[in-house]
Amino acid sequence: MSEPSQKLPVLAWLQRFIAGKLSPGETTHMRYPTAISRTLAMRIVEIDAGWATVEIDADAGIHGNQQGTVHGGLICELADAAIGTAHSTQITEGESFASIDLKINFIRPVWKSVLRAVAKPMQSGNTISHYTCEIFRDDGKLVAMAISSIMTLRGENAAGR
Repeated sequence: MSEPSQKLPVLAWLQRFIAGKLSPGETTHMRYPTAISRTLAMRIVEIDAGWATVEIDADAGIHGNQQGTVHGGLICELADAAIGTAHSTQITEGESFASIDLKINFIRPVWKSVLRAVAKPMQSGNTISHYTCEIFRDDGKLVAMAISSIMTLRGENAAGR
């Protein structure tokens, strides 16, 4: 006989997922881990209400650009994943969200490093929220800074998203 399904809020599910304490049948209304995170081997390492830390093992031999450094698009995706994960902890069943914009400033190059993206809200609104995300190399040096605006969708606007 299979375990009954229990739907958890996103934050509770992610906390249990990170701790390795999910029970069979525990789910959430959002898709975690995301397909892009699995494809790129990104991992959520810290989570709380409104903030998230996401890591990736970046290597120019795999994720490189024509200059031989880690591609800025990968760093941008890492920031977007951290910001989206942070915002998802505020989303209830029947709601969804969409990025309005994402701006990133690149500070220094990466060749091979565990990159750590730390996203937190600058301002959390009922519909529009603004986030910052700092991305660090494993030597502690800042690689990039991103800001993003996120729109929470409700009702028919959230349907199918």
